[in-house]
Amino acid sequence: MAKNYNVIIIGSGPAGYTAAIYAARANLSVLVLQGYETGGQLMLTSEVENYPGFETGIMGPEMMEKLESQARRFGAEMEPEDVTEVDFSQRPFTIKTDVNTYQAQAVIVSTGASAKWLGLESETRLRGRGVSACATCDGFFFKGKDVVVIGGGDTAMEDATFLTRYANHVTIVHRRDSLRASKIMQNRAAKDAKISFLLETEVEEILGDNAVTGLRVRNAKNGEVSTLDVQGVFVAIGHQPNTSLFKGTLDLDEAGYIVPQEHTMTNIPGIFAAGDVTDHRYRQAVTAAGDGCRAAIDLEHWLAEQGEDTGNGVENWDD
Repeated sequence: MAKNYNVIIIGSGPAGYTAAIYAARANLSVLVLQGYETGGQLMLTSEVENYPGFETGIMGPEMMEKLESQARRFGAEMEPEDVTEVDFSQRPFTIKTDVNTYQAQAVIVSTGASAKWLGLESETRLRGRGVSACATCDGFFFKGKDVVVIGGGDTAMEDATFLTRYANHVTIVHRRDSLRASKIMQNRAAKDAKISFLLETEVEEILGDNAVTGLRVRNAKNGEVSTLDVQGVFVAIGHQPNTSLFKGTLDLDEAGYIVPQEHTMTNIPGIFAAGDVTDHRYRQAVTAAGDGCRAAIDLEHWLAEQGEDTGNGVENWDD
């Protein structure tokens, strides 16, 4: 027997939890499949200062705990399970995890996107201690400091330009001899006196014990190794939407992001998407939360249009 819900939400970031709050308050039976790594990217963020309502800031993990508790308060169920398979070919939709099978009349996909990292041990160890993948989230904490942005695309140029508002100096480090960014973005960064470029340079290690103190790099042409005296490292080599589970089922763009067809509904009626899984531009907690709200409202209206007796509670359906 597979438990059947009005809505299953896949993902437990700001979009997923906000959707759960709205859907549960609409008297829908809600299950959030959180994944084993609950809370999304904010679990890797030290302090959040740009989310409305927290005037003195809040730690990322604490914020996610509050969102989860709020969703539970209204009756949303939580399961820290990873989804391994979905069947969206007919309703009720079937979702399998590594331990259970669930069914739902509608689904919200809010699996987010993951920052691409260099893969260094020091990068992982110092994440949140001077290493970041979000300049707009963490730039404020680097006032008057020297920082590095790693990458050569538009995101790296945008991050470097943004960081000049706070940092003393920004060095863009890129492994190739030319940048991939658009000319207008390159020119904007090149004209900024607070930005310098270090091309054909590969990162070997991020230095520091409890905080970033430097960056060891190697010249790709002559092999010369040198150290940059910096206090912050921003990795800007792209993001990867967590959509591999939905390839061939949901419409994705070239980068793998879900493309909604009508508001937040995907190409499959009854399947909605919210948050960073659809967003390659903003990638902010507050915009993800807004998307979660929109998806839940769209879903509620859609279920009503189907004439669903949503009620409140969980029914059982045969496998």
